[in-house]
Amino acid sequence: MEESQIKVPVIPELTKEDFVSDQMVKWCPGCGDHAILSSMEKVFPKLGIRKEDFVVVSGIGCSSRFPYYMNTYGIHGIHGRAAAIASGVKIANPELSVWMITGDGDCLAIGGNHFIHVVRRNLDINIILFNNKIYGLTKGQFSPTTPKGAKTKTSPLGTIEIPFNPGELVIGAQGTFFARVTDSNPKMMVDVLFEAARHNGTSVVEILQNCVIFSNNIHALITSKETKENNQLHLKHGEPMLFGKQKDKGIILRRTNLEVVKLGENGITEKDILIHNKFNHDTGVHNMLARMAPPEFPAALGVIRAVEQETYGQALMDIIDIAKNTSPLKSVDDLLNSGNIWEI
Repeated sequence: MEESQIKVPVIPELTKEDFVSDQMVKWCPGCGDHAILSSMEKVFPKLGIRKEDFVVVSGIGCSSRFPYYMNTYGIHGIHGRAAAIASGVKIANPELSVWMITGDGDCLAIGGNHFIHVVRRNLDINIILFNNKIYGLTKGQFSPTTPKGAKTKTSPLGTIEIPFNPGELVIGAQGTFFARVTDSNPKMMVDVLFEAARHNGTSVVEILQNCVIFSNNIHALITSKETKENNQLHLKHGEPMLFGKQKDKGIILRRTNLEVVKLGENGITEKDILIHNKFNHDTGVHNMLARMAPPEFPAALGVIRAVEQETYGQALMDIIDIAKNTSPLKSVDDLLNSGNIWEI
């Protein structure tokens, strides 16, 4: 066939409305999930992917109702097993754009083992982790990210557990992409979700999401109008880590630790401020950025880590090709007629 006769599939231009479901959205009024849903509906049309090639997979929880609310293919799975289902979908059809929607309880408690292994394998899927630091759907029990000492339905005297930091967990599991955003900044959400979709490998986006019923204002130090300027560090690759209303505060690396400094004090200038490098394979600074939290540090928002590494899908296809090319067995008949055989 001549080159001019090859038909290239045309992807129709899509809009947000193409991904809006006809289902009633059953989240509480004021829940941060509404803003996340709207942002996802805005991102999907920008990706140049056919509508029928999107699959949204979830486990159990408030966030996990997401597949009903996106007009795409979807699977509402079982508690903690979204990563296993999403892995199967992606391996079965590598051309699909697979989005795993999960919460801090669904993902980091019962689903913790599946989560760290899908990150470790670097399967090319997108994981959106809603973190409200509580079990919302089951009415307010403490979760793996609930702050130590917090009083909840299952810890009336305060939790005694040290919580997980999702960023540390991802980077510790050899993750190649980790980002963090707040549900109160839709523009950043759209930008980061777009970057996550473009990443070749497992992308994890932690969204600091507010549950108005059981953990209202849990992220207030980071998100409130009164405190956010001093408690948010917006990371941009290749730019200095400056924050504050006047951009007069910054992060420096002193020996092996990060430190907050103020421009003009002790001779500190912008040249001393640490430059963000999301492509750095060394996990050291990325891990420290993921750990930063108020009041000592601002929370690092945006893409913290985005490194290139072979994906599970690429490695799987390579090993299948090797097996096909080297195996003496070329069909099921070859297999059935191999080894010790006899006729009855």
